[in-house]
Amino acid sequence: MNAPTTALPTVVIGAGPAGLAAAAHLTGRGRETLVLEAGPAAGSAVREWGHVRLFSTWSEVVDPAAEKLLSPTGWTAPAGGTYPSGADWAEEYLQPLADVLGDKVRYNTTVTGVSRLGRDRIVDADREQQPFTLRTRRADGTEGRILARAVIDASGTWSTPSPIGADGLPALGEHAASARVSYRIPDLKDPAVRARYAGRRTAVIGSGASAFTALAMLADVAKDEPGTHSVWILRRGISGSTFGGGTADQLPARGALGLAAKAAVDNGFADAVTGFRTEVIERGDGDRLTLVGEDGRRLDPVDEVIVLTGLRPDLSFLSELRLGLDERLQAPTGLAPLIDPNQHSCGTVYPHGYRELSHPETGVYLVGMKSYGRAPTFLAMTGYEQVRSVAAALAGDLEEADRVELTLPETGVCGGAGLFEDPAASETAAGGCCATPEPALVQLGVGTPAAAVVVDEPSAGGCCGS
Repeated sequence: MNAPTTALPTVVIGAGPAGLAAAAHLTGRGRETLVLEAGPAAGSAVREWGHVRLFSTWSEVVDPAAEKLLSPTGWTAPAGGTYPSGADWAEEYLQPLADVLGDKVRYNTTVTGVSRLGRDRIVDADREQQPFTLRTRRADGTEGRILARAVIDASGTWSTPSPIGADGLPALGEHAASARVSYRIPDLKDPAVRARYAGRRTAVIGSGASAFTALAMLADVAKDEPGTHSVWILRRGISGSTFGGGTADQLPARGALGLAAKAAVDNGFADAVTGFRTEVIERGDGDRLTLVGEDGRRLDPVDEVIVLTGLRPDLSFLSELRLGLDERLQAPTGLAPLIDPNQHSCGTVYPHGYRELSHPETGVYLVGMKSYGRAPTFLAMTGYEQVRSVAAALAGDLEEADRVELTLPETGVCGGAGLFEDPAASETAAGGCCATPEPALVQLGVGTPAAAVVVDEPSAGGCCGS
């Protein structure tokens, strides 16, 4: 049968920053909207890194349409120039916004599949006339079906961290060592978590803002807890870009975060192992772990491993939809060239909206961090502009949907991550920041004063819009 779609809601998957902003924009346009959130509260993923401070200010993480909905309730925006933690963001903005949306938000509802009603991905006949069907599972195991006129997937990437292996697969022994491996920035203010790392040797694997955060936090523990030490494992070499853009970063707190990580190395709280791609994790005496590289090198044993090698999208529940995804990034094909870390330079992302986010399956949009696939450096303001454009397009206001105006702050780092990974990349190709191809153990200026860094709490790279 052909089910009418005009009375059906646009279903938004995920009650995080981008998902709730999408609902706010759609509501402002008089469009029926339903938000499905797997967790028990708004911003459930954000709450999991609530101890981490954002490197974006309040003025950059509140969506204008959301603020318009909140204002009549007496809600007052926090001071625009201050930096919220994840917990602040969830409690002082995301939950109040969800509360205003009321029964448009359903919690404890996981989307397990999305398709066209009566049509799997093979069938062409009357496909676009059929509504979308979403299969759901409640916390108590109850299954359900919801019909929708359009689907906005803002579920983020938080639930699917990347593994240790440089080939994108878990290292041999990674699962067996899971009791000693974490894929999150630890909350070292929690006494139980602090005890796990205090006085111990920890490997931190990764080269982005999350790794900077972990290194800086562990360095703070090392000042009070003798024997606390980090081994920072990088797949490429030390270069001018290793610690981010520093003072050249147009988000000062993001630049300061990289300098804080550099201070951890400079002051001897961490060693950096470069050009190391982990292939095997071996368990030894006392459950200590030995990391073995592709080249056969074996590092000294560690007690704990923190893996911060990025995130990736969960596409499994979208398998019956006709998505147009880049073969490398798993991002929409229209967006991928703008964010490809193999080519992306200086943190600049061109303005983009519904056109770049569209798929062969009309009426489906991946937004927020989910839209970036495996690409890094996502900011909340990017997601807010995306959903503003998508909501306008769904409302038929293509003139407004095409008016995409967004200038993002540059990172101060030139050259793409893919180029840095290439041992043959020239200094010119890497934007003047070429990688050091030979693996090495380095200590950068141990004992020398580090640049002054003022950061209340290090921030989480990529956490600004799940």
